[in-house]
Amino acid sequence: MKIDMHCHTKEGSLDGKVPIGDYIQLLKEKGIQGMLVTDHNSYNGYRHWKKHMKGKEHEDFVVLKGIEYDTIDAGHILVIMPETVKMYLLEMRGLPVHLLIDIVHHYGGILGPAHPCGEKFMSYARTKRHRKNPQLIKRFDFVEAFNACEPLEANEEAKKLAEENGLACFGGSDAHKEACVGLAYTDIPKNITCESDLIKCVKRKIPMEGEGSFYKGTVKEKIGKINKLLVFSFWFYNKGAGMVRRNKRKTELKKSEEEQRTH
Repeated sequence: MKIDMHCHTKEGSLDGKVPIGDYIQLLKEKGIQGMLVTDHNSYNGYRHWKKHMKGKEHEDFVVLKGIEYDTIDAGHILVIMPETVKMYLLEMRGLPVHLLIDIVHHYGGILGPAHPCGEKFMSYARTKRHRKNPQLIKRFDFVEAFNACEPLEANEEAKKLAEENGLACFGGSDAHKEACVGLAYTDIPKNITCESDLIKCVKRKIPMEGEGSFYKGTVKEKIGKINKLLVFSFWFYNKGAGMVRRNKRKTELKKSEEEQRTH
């Protein structure tokens, strides 16, 4: 089964240009049977599908709920939780990666670095956290080993990182625009119908492979050296936004712990 494991929608990501309905149609036309919605620190794209489309359109297509989370110290991390778990905490950027790993695993989820060998600050292997504690990678469940928006060298390095640490290899388009949709996917030799199915496959070490082709219209290719300024701007924004949300994260974490105790 082919699933695009890194998808940004217009409804859920500020920089997403493709409505989720159009996204699904484009993937189906390319022979891809499912998508993992991974908007930036938001489940709004998935919520839109669930509220307006689920059970009404594209019933032959699997839509999974995920998120691309901005940590304070380790770049972008893809997170998948069981369908029975609701965690608003994951929509509040800024957790340190070690705490994010603890929380996700405690509630039965899986996680792994997105484009780990890509841009500085945004990519796990390019952060101080990885350099100071290279063994931390072993606490992840998978690595995005093929990202259609990253160059060949970055993907080769990411795949090596996954293989050396015995982690599953995901592939995803990381599409924000129509031209990039479906350029990459994960090939899984099992039928996936929900998040728990995917989580089980990863935990049971079912072989899977990230495959695809490269997107040539990325922002960094178009603007060249100016992209470094954008990267540093993101770093400052992420640090500031993470600090602003600190108290809200603590409150939401307490709520989650209380709900867990009452169930």
